Amino acid sequence: MRALLRLIVVILVLIGIGAVAAGAMFMAGGISAKQEPGRLESAVAPRLRSMAIPQSARNVANPVPASPEAVKAGMEHYADHCAICHANDGSGDTEMGRHLYPRVPDMRQAQTQNLTDGELFYIIENGVRLTGMPAWGGEHGEGDSSWKLVDFIRHLPKLTPDELKEMKRLNPKGPDEQVDPDEFLKGGATPPAHEHKHGGDGT
Repeated sequence: MRALLRLIVVILVLIGIGAVAAGAMFMAGGISAKQEPGRLESAVAPRLRSMAIPQSARNVANPVPASPEAVKAGMEHYADHCAICHANDGSGDTEMGRHLYPRVPDMRQAQTQNLTDGELFYIIENGVRLTGMPAWGGEHGEGDSSWKLVDFIRHLPKLTPDELKEMKRLNPKGPDEQVDPDEFLKGGATPPAHEHKHGGDGT
């Protein structure tokens, strides 16, 4: 019994030391978002994020089949709402994405593509704390557009030059050209047709 108590005390002490060391490292770096996340943080953060997503959410299957129509709808929504941070091609190589902390991930890579459909949907709907990823769900009800976004995210590694060209046309130039989310989800609005001149083009 005493040996078990000693072991528990040692574990708690090690946890305390680790917490103090992590706090010291954070304070040494300040609050600046300019510095690149360290290797340890970059490796641990995605695992902690996945662990924080409820098991029930991870196992949810996408109720919207990845038909060409669903992928196209997801692409239109993504180009109008998501590309400003994530870039049309999913690389995250935009002015906004490059300056967030942590950096916006390249969604074409395994770190995103290996997530389940349920995990992707959960992240879209609920956001991720202490990052630039907001929660998009809740206020619009059914989440159908988020499932179509999941279909499109799966399609990102296979984007064609013609699709990228179409997405540039759909990218809003400013707030006045942003599609109203309520109208979009009701099917009463489509992204505006125009040429995008700056940012979020994935090139």
